[in-house]
Amino acid sequence: MGKTFLIGLGALLALVGAVWTLQGLGYIGGSFMSGDTTWAIIGPIVLVCGLVLAVWAARRRR
Repeated sequence: MGKTFLIGLGALLALVGAVWTLQGLGYIGGSFMSGDTTWAIIGPIVLVCGLVLAVWAARRRR
């Protein structure tokens, strides 16, 4: 996979993780995830995975 694609995928995962975290904490309403602590746990995990993927892809040679 291309470097740009992996960086974009990592950024997208980080954004989704941030939204899920905010929904789980109740800051964003209007969803079944709002106020559900499960998403407040899953969100940061996805966010960190996305950041790790983006940084790894950016530092990758090739």
